[in-house]
Amino acid sequence: MKKLIVALVLVNVFGLMAQNSKKPNVIIIYNDDLGYQDLGCYGSPNIKTPRIDQMAKEGVRFTDCYSASPVCSASRAALLTGCYPQRVGVPGVISAGANQGLSPKNTTLAEILKSVGYATAAVGKWHLGDQPQHLPTNQGFDSFFGIPYSNDMYPSKNIPYAANCQFNEGYDLNKINEAFANMKPGDKQPESAKHKVPLMRNLETIEFPVDQTTITKRYADEGISFIKQSVKDKKPFFLYLANSMPHIPLYVSPQFKGKSKRGLYGDVVEEIDYNTGRILDVLKELKIDKNTIVIFSSDNGPWLAKGADGGSALPLFEGKFTSFEGGLRVPFIIKWPNEIKADGVCKKLISTIDILPTLASITGAKLPEMEIDGTSVLDLWKGDPSAKNPHEFYFMIYTGQSVRSGDWKYHKKQIFSVNKDTQTDKSPALYNLKDDIGETKNLLNEYPEIAQKLAKALDEHLSRINVKK
Repeated sequence: MKKLIVALVLVNVFGLMAQNSKKPNVIIIYNDDLGYQDLGCYGSPNIKTPRIDQMAKEGVRFTDCYSASPVCSASRAALLTGCYPQRVGVPGVISAGANQGLSPKNTTLAEILKSVGYATAAVGKWHLGDQPQHLPTNQGFDSFFGIPYSNDMYPSKNIPYAANCQFNEGYDLNKINEAFANMKPGDKQPESAKHKVPLMRNLETIEFPVDQTTITKRYADEGISFIKQSVKDKKPFFLYLANSMPHIPLYVSPQFKGKSKRGLYGDVVEEIDYNTGRILDVLKELKIDKNTIVIFSSDNGPWLAKGADGGSALPLFEGKFTSFEGGLRVPFIIKWPNEIKADGVCKKLISTIDILPTLASITGAKLPEMEIDGTSVLDLWKGDPSAKNPHEFYFMIYTGQSVRSGDWKYHKKQIFSVNKDTQTDKSPALYNLKDDIGETKNLLNEYPEIAQKLAKALDEHLSRINVKK
């Protein structure tokens, strides 16, 4: 009898060891233009996000996480390659129908996870090129379901339509062609079809224009289907779910319309919260939640010029398009019950470019052959109190150019989106973020040696990535 008990104990022990040795599933929920303050756990006074707040309690919330760009396409290229976007040829925003995108020569996160046995799916906004060679299924993803660019754009002239494409709002191929034929001299896009965007599955459009009032739920539905199929196939999975909102134009389902004290913008964020919760619930239902890494973040700061239809980055200064804190510092929450202690808060600097190398170290995948800018921050994810800041210098390059090192932030030139009427201040500035998180007091004259050190590091970085100084 004792031998039987010992045998059963050993079976259970080895079973648990086998479970813990499995490669973790990975889910990245990436949102568009979500501001630093737009979640309850980041201090929103009027947007309720109970499911995301609970995720933060069950994992780690980072206070100093940076996107690699204050605009859409560039920030996504950075996340998926582990590189500053200028290095991989996506320095800004890619237009609908443009003959440009993330080159397949770059190695993506999907490709490195696929190399170690992962099923991969891209769901939601892509915005790294809508030509076939640039779309997700040619970038390491097994499947794609989503809008190929921002939801405020237009139909792309060259995108193919499926034979059974669902046309809405009286559109058909003839009306789409008519919109292009009626373009006025100087028009880059058919203005009559503004905000009319396609929903694609893999390489074909399956709905035009997509019903954006249902899109947040449909993204979650697609993600859940992929998760269930991957579990059925007994494969670890990587789900990249990129919500199209709260980028404008804002749309919400009837279930959430008028529910938030923050108006339509709040309604949209609260619907994202609800559908994030649906995904978390499915993980528990399938008993894979403890071995699944879930990351929730944003591509850049809020679009402040949109007023009530834009988010908030308070207490940070400025927002999208700028290299101020409000343009690039974003919410970042990670949950992984097998490895990450609950209720953590990390105040050390990390970036979305660190996701690729960190996941490579966790899964045993080889890093890309090309040089990358991110580094593994697994010790910070796990809450190691002895872990150090992995970035001696962190660079923020778009129209403005700045660098952070420790508590210090240096701007070579400052570009304002709203707060100073889109003016450019060509004079450099130095701020101490520990004492002045809102970047209000220029300390350059008081600490010239610090400014010089950061200016030199910034110029050297600009030379490395071939950006004009």
